[in-house]
Amino acid sequence: MPIESSGDSPVCETICVHTDLIEPVRHTLIPGEQVIQLADLFKTLGDPTRVRIMDALAQKEFCVCDLAVLLDLSQSATSHQLRILRSNHLVKYRREGKMVYYSLDDDHVMALYKEGLEHISEGRA
Repeated sequence: MPIESSGDSPVCETICVHTDLIEPVRHTLIPGEQVIQLADLFKTLGDPTRVRIMDALAQKEFCVCDLAVLLDLSQSATSHQLRILRSNHLVKYRREGKMVYYSLDDDHVMALYKEGLEHISEGRA
């Protein structure tokens, strides 16, 4: 017997499980460890300072000193945020003498950044 509810709520008004739709998808869902890794990735991107760093690095590579000045951060704070981004494989670095230059890790990270930016830039009426 279905449970009825009323009102303009964004949930089904009747409970009805469509097993024919559920079962084919059940076996294709990402495994638990990948769910955790993906959630961690999005959590990492959930910090405005890290997003600002990603924004700068999406345009060009920067050394820590220049990145700190560009974003009006201390070198310590910049290094800390870069360490978090690096541990989540979002940025990489290269050493040139005494200088360390950071860039986005790969094309996937650039695509993720661009898609996110495009998504929030869409006008919604």
